[in-house]
Amino acid sequence: MADGVEFSLTGVDELVATLREVTHETKRKGGRTALRKAAQLIRDKAKQRAAQLDDAKTGRQIAANIAERWNGRLYKQTGDLGFRVGVLHGSVIRERGNPDQGTNGPTPHWRLLEFGTEKMRAQPFMRPALENNIGEAINVFATEYEKALARAIKRANRQGRRA
Repeated sequence: MADGVEFSLTGVDELVATLREVTHETKRKGGRTALRKAAQLIRDKAKQRAAQLDDAKTGRQIAANIAERWNGRLYKQTGDLGFRVGVLHGSVIRERGNPDQGTNGPTPHWRLLEFGTEKMRAQPFMRPALENNIGEAINVFATEYEKALARAIKRANRQGRRA
């Protein structure tokens, strides 16, 4: 069950022109920071949607377990920058009886809510967080990346070197 999300990128011609002027290291550092900001936006939207599904009677909260993480494996294998946004602790409770009832306790039931079962309809919160906010995330990425590149170029010019 793989749902695809498609989008097109327009209006970033200035950013592309600026990228031609800077070194790979400057691109990487600024890109990682900007990509983290965009991932944080998606994370926050997913947390808002998950908070609506969380049961107030239990101590566990799906929203408290949603996080963004650097995708080091992708970077090592391909050189591409990437962040993952997802629910922590996986999908299986490992200890019998699961004594961890706190706010950040494991919430493996998030998958049942996200994808549904044969007896329960899906109540997705992760997929719509991305689908409904992809344009805003791209805008955040583009503006943050432009700011980072402008700072790096300005700093390099003051020091008399190439950015």
